[in-house]
Amino acid sequence: MTGIDGNGLESEAIRLKEAKISEFFLRDSERASRFTFQAAGLILDLSKNMVDDSVMGKLIALAKCRNMSQRIEALLSGERVNSTERRAAAHTALRLDQPAEYAALARTIQDRISTYVACIHSGAVRGFSGKPFTRVINIGIGGSDLGPKMVCSALDHCEHKLETRFVSNVDGSDIASALADSDPESTLFVLASKTFTTQETLRNAQTARLWLQAAADGADIASHFVAVTAVPERAEAFGVAADQIFPMWDWVGGRYSLWSAIGISIALAFGGEVFAALRNGAAEMDRHFAQAPLSENLPVLMGLLGCWYRNYLKAQTQAIIPYAHNLRLLPAYLQQLEMESNGKSVTRDGEAVPYTTAPVIWGESGTNGQHSFHQLLHQGTDLIPVDFILPLKNPVAPDGHQPLLVANCLAQSRALMMGKSLEQARIEFLKDGCSASEAQSLAPARAMPGNRPSTLLMMEALTPETLGALIALYEHKVYVQSVIWDINAFDQWGVELGKQLCGDVLQAMSGLAEIKFDGSTDNAIARFRSMHPKCKC
Repeated sequence: MTGIDGNGLESEAIRLKEAKISEFFLRDSERASRFTFQAAGLILDLSKNMVDDSVMGKLIALAKCRNMSQRIEALLSGERVNSTERRAAAHTALRLDQPAEYAALARTIQDRISTYVACIHSGAVRGFSGKPFTRVINIGIGGSDLGPKMVCSALDHCEHKLETRFVSNVDGSDIASALADSDPESTLFVLASKTFTTQETLRNAQTARLWLQAAADGADIASHFVAVTAVPERAEAFGVAADQIFPMWDWVGGRYSLWSAIGISIALAFGGEVFAALRNGAAEMDRHFAQAPLSENLPVLMGLLGCWYRNYLKAQTQAIIPYAHNLRLLPAYLQQLEMESNGKSVTRDGEAVPYTTAPVIWGESGTNGQHSFHQLLHQGTDLIPVDFILPLKNPVAPDGHQPLLVANCLAQSRALMMGKSLEQARIEFLKDGCSASEAQSLAPARAMPGNRPSTLLMMEALTPETLGALIALYEHKVYVQSVIWDINAFDQWGVELGKQLCGDVLQAMSGLAEIKFDGSTDNAIARFRSMHPKCKC
């Protein structure tokens, strides 16, 4: 990793190039316990990673060199860590009682949300025909969709107050599917947009409004809309009642916003108590992040490990594999969290970074992934670190399911580490009836190199509290990496360019302006216009 001199990690990477993770265990009977850490209901086992005491010591030294403890304090105390937008990233105030000025605002809105949600659940607020609401459809995109949607999926085993659906894609099939079997008399819409100008969200919101108006036949549909935005006047202009508009603030980034009023869909789905428990779990991880020594700090250790693989062992991707069906949306959520936060190529001072930053994040729930991409993990040519996430209990699983699920997770973790030798593969072919020469020639196809690293992140069960802690753990891990890389984790200017260009493209598609782009874009616009000659985008 060029640009951080004298830390010795480059030589450590060379030293460990031929090392075997499995041999670490043979030399150190206490390795598993020494490399296992606990906080906030989570158990983090790092022992199957390509690290030893020397590497971990140097990684901690790197964190100290980057003033990690002071930077953690800066984040949690509300300093302007978002340098390019000149503001704090105070999302932790949505679940902690500090910093005081931000936490006070958060409590006020949480109280309003609790009161409103209770009115919906009790039937005090009803639809245009007098029916109580039975379904909520959240319309948002990015952070206004991924977080609440992932949480609602993760907590699907909890008691539901309302059925909850999510619409994000401007592709009309998305909202058409959500509306197809919905009852307009009992459907509530949450319009989630920080600026209330997001094109995808507004288009879907307009479609929802037309759908309600057609069914209401002139009746007042205002009770069917809730808005979460930083610009309430735009929501009012759309037709949302002022007392059903909940604010956002510029010190809460979109991908960190599920703790804010953006999470109102979570409260509507499960009740305010569950939403509070989710925040409490995150707050417990926040306190651990603030107080634990760097060498025992879960987010710090995970962040440093990610930098070790990315910068020193040249891993280009990171797999997230939750062995929990309800966590199947977690990899998509973490894609945004990590890649939008740390997908940067300039430092906080605007200089080009001399090293690689965020890896590609991907994954799928186990055991589904075992029958698709695990082949690549075991026998592919790339080093791909894996995070296995494993609840040890599942209170709703029928008998026999959870033991098999846990066994599969542990077996995959061990198989990645141990692999299969050529001799083992040759013997297996002989047992299958192959001749000695066939077994010898076929063995390489069945052999696996092993020595593939993985992290095992366990919890007793997936609850609102442990889910909150899990999300906060990854949030802070991302921040730790941004500190090491000296980048700003809280802006996302790369997201804006396509949005800016979209307006010009729409005008050209509508024939409202003769704008020339490149040959490829111009040809595609011409084809669209030939098929939609009357389109007014």
